Amino acid sequence: MDGTEGSAGQTGAAERSRRSSVSSMGARGADVLVYLADDSVVPLAVENLPSLSAHELHRVVREVLQLPDMALDVFALWLVSPLLEVQLKPKHQPYKLGRQWPELLLRFSDAPDEDVAVDEPSLQFRRNVFFPKWRELQIRDEEVLRLLYQEAKGNVLTARYPCDEEDCEALGALVCRVQLGPYQPGKSAAGSLREKLDSFLPAHLCKRGHGLFAALRGRGAKAGTGEQGLLNAYREVKDVVSNDSECDASLSAHYRAYLLKCHELPFYGCAFFHGEIDKPAQGFLHRGGRKPVSVAISLEGVHVIDSREKHVLLGLRFQELSWDHTSLEEEEPVLWLEFDGESEGTPVNKLLKIYSKQAELMSGLIEYCIELNQAEEPTAPQDSGSGHTTALGSSQPSMQRPKLRRQGSVVCSRLQHLSTIDYVEDGKEIKRVKPKRTTSFFSRQFSVVQGSYSVVQPTDSLEQG
Repeated sequence: MDGTEGSAGQTGAAERSRRSSVSSMGARGADVLVYLADDSVVPLAVENLPSLSAHELHRVVREVLQLPDMALDVFALWLVSPLLEVQLKPKHQPYKLGRQWPELLLRFSDAPDEDVAVDEPSLQFRRNVFFPKWRELQIRDEEVLRLLYQEAKGNVLTARYPCDEEDCEALGALVCRVQLGPYQPGKSAAGSLREKLDSFLPAHLCKRGHGLFAALRGRGAKAGTGEQGLLNAYREVKDVVSNDSECDASLSAHYRAYLLKCHELPFYGCAFFHGEIDKPAQGFLHRGGRKPVSVAISLEGVHVIDSREKHVLLGLRFQELSWDHTSLEEEEPVLWLEFDGESEGTPVNKLLKIYSKQAELMSGLIEYCIELNQAEEPTAPQDSGSGHTTALGSSQPSMQRPKLRRQGSVVCSRLQHLSTIDYVEDGKEIKRVKPKRTTSFFSRQFSVVQGSYSVVQPTDSLEQG
């Protein structure tokens, strides 16, 4: 099941799990409900639902929404519940997978039996995790752009995509432009923003005080930090003028600007999985424990995100890692990530253990993404600065997307928050070595790329301390 992922707090997911995507079923036909990213519903009347493939149902959705043929590559059908998310292959039969949902949950989730018994997936029309970002920038159809924008906006507002505050404000300003129209100085924009602040900013930036002071502020006091930053960013949004008159007359330019800003986020378009990692030992008693994480996997690499703090703990391109998974009966399933690092200034290899019943799915997705990259590498234009690719077509000049490198940015790795196994040879911990590069501890890696990961191994004159 390519693109399978664990749900991480999607808006409305709990509600959708209580609503079946099959609203009624007769002897020959059925009414199928397909949910879009904005929670709107596309009702479909289909024949022979039990034998209908995802590819055939995808075609019906495209016809109802009047989407161009390219939407076949841009979007995919997903089965989604709060416990598990599965991107369907074209050959999958959604109805049969829905009937098998309890078995899938027992295999790929840690949910208790009572939650498994009541969980029910909904059928959703979402971005295809295997659709490259550089192709997304070539899209001209406004409805396709709108659907992508709505999905990205939902992921930002629910903090599935962690963002720095100024990026949240910039993205929120574009949402203001789409929903409220151009900024007009003569109108009371601040009041409009305050009423719908959670439609523009993630919840942690919308927090207001309570009691007397909050009431006084509501009667004319200054706006909060997030609110004021959003207002300033909204004021700066300009209507883009391009050679495409259709874009000028519509919201396409703002949808595109929102997506382009999201492309700076390294986990945009990823599939997400649930997992846990060991906490670094702390205190006199060296107590550790575990912390919940989301593992985001896309065509570009793997990111481990702290589920509570909403920031990146580790980000690796496929060229920078080796991986494997173990699933022994007497032990928890584990996804192993191996990468270069340092220990007290000395180059070492680091192993990160991610405990998850979805380890097998994560490993399979990593392998498939690497295969796709290797197959498309000769044709896709490369952006050497960020590892991303860009191809805007002949109608627009190529633009370089900057990497986010702010000090303390939520998208920067925080290796100091990880508990890793540091080794040099045969998995042994060695504090001081004189290293040389050889092969990986794991055989599974993106080995065709120059500068790819290789293990650190001691020389004959190994010095231990």
